[in-house]
Amino acid sequence: MNLFSKEFKLSKQLSTIHLIVMYYLLAIAVSTILLSVPIFHQPNADLTFLNTLFTAVSAISVTGLTAVSIPDTFNTYGQLAITVVLQLGGIGIMTLGTFIWILLGKKIGLRGRQLIRIDQNSKTLSGLVKLMLKIFTIVLTIELVGTIILSVYYLTYFDSWQEALMQGYFGAVSATTNGGFDITGASLIPFADDYFVQFVNIMLIILGAIGFPVLIEVQELLKGINKSTNEKYTFSLFTKLTTFTFMCLVLGGWLLIYLLERTQFFADKAWHETFFYSLFMSVTSRSGGLTTMDVNELSMPTLLLLALLMFIGASPSSVGGGIRTTTFAIMLLSIYNYGKGNTNIKVFGREIEPEDITRSFIVISTGAMLFVTSTIVLASTENFPIIAIIFEVASAFGTCGLSMGITPDLSTFGKSVIMALMFIGRIGIFSFVFLIRGKETKDVFHYPREKVIIG
Repeated sequence: MNLFSKEFKLSKQLSTIHLIVMYYLLAIAVSTILLSVPIFHQPNADLTFLNTLFTAVSAISVTGLTAVSIPDTFNTYGQLAITVVLQLGGIGIMTLGTFIWILLGKKIGLRGRQLIRIDQNSKTLSGLVKLMLKIFTIVLTIELVGTIILSVYYLTYFDSWQEALMQGYFGAVSATTNGGFDITGASLIPFADDYFVQFVNIMLIILGAIGFPVLIEVQELLKGINKSTNEKYTFSLFTKLTTFTFMCLVLGGWLLIYLLERTQFFADKAWHETFFYSLFMSVTSRSGGLTTMDVNELSMPTLLLLALLMFIGASPSSVGGGIRTTTFAIMLLSIYNYGKGNTNIKVFGREIEPEDITRSFIVISTGAMLFVTSTIVLASTENFPIIAIIFEVASAFGTCGLSMGITPDLSTFGKSVIMALMFIGRIGIFSFVFLIRGKETKDVFHYPREKVIIG
């Protein structure tokens, strides 16, 4: 039985969304079994089933929240196993499945293409197989380059080339997939004064979170330049909107973090320290999860700002979660244009589809309700400050992985809530909504319409 088998009887009974969710649940189950194998554990490691499951969900959702210390719990083989799970979650089940299916010389049928379309938020069935192969190639190339750069540089930090290679490889995979896992035992805090390591990780996080379609369009542009064609390459509206919004969030977060902390955590820091601390925290809050400092040292306003940035998350069709950058952008554009009296949203010489506007507000509303409900529930069951709970919920939903350190001490129920949020953040709000809604029915009659008072 295989991923795209026409004989897979269950697939005929389930919707495409249900199949996607089922595949991710299956991936979590397999990952849990894999990480439970004793050969992957450190001697005398204490790893319960709940914490194994939590680690598997966090890795498949490329979040990075952990209930155990990765280097103290998993040996080198276990750490390599985690990178495999991170690849599965970051690149995507359908992408890896497509690559393996093609290697076996098989053709992707209509059902398989429908699964790919849903998994990658595509609006068309054409060119999906080539799209998957491009994504696979681009991500692996980025990780390979990151591994080489970090491994060579880490030779100055570690005693053996094997350890430098392992640190470089794990770090590159974790940063590119925005997994947020680390094998240093302290994230990137040991490199808080090493701006080269931070810069490389910043670039890897951005490349993973900015969206696969953006990377593919940039690749097509570079191919056109290499061919010296006279045709002017035009980026899609998606690429323009998501890139502009992504960079605005990074730069805006960078500035706000500096302003909020200039008399607090940054009070005794040199200008270059404040520069990189602010920049790295802004970038990692997109969905990275790695950190160069203990977030508990930040002030309350900064923690709330980071929670908001994590709630927004990364770009659609990327390794990150949250409501996504384009959703946030369309919301702001809708408010602005409504205030200006415009009936349509015009941006970058194009008009936004009314359906996309509706979808954006559904995503934001559903995400906000999940966020608030989860916060209230955890505040009722867990004995932690409310800011720590808000931060944890935002990190899980945005599949970021930053934490104020409460993850290991959450109750079984609390960890279950966080796991559910990480899973929803990975599959996306729309997949979640379609998962719980009933079958679509057509109205056979209509009532008279009547306006209601709003606001």
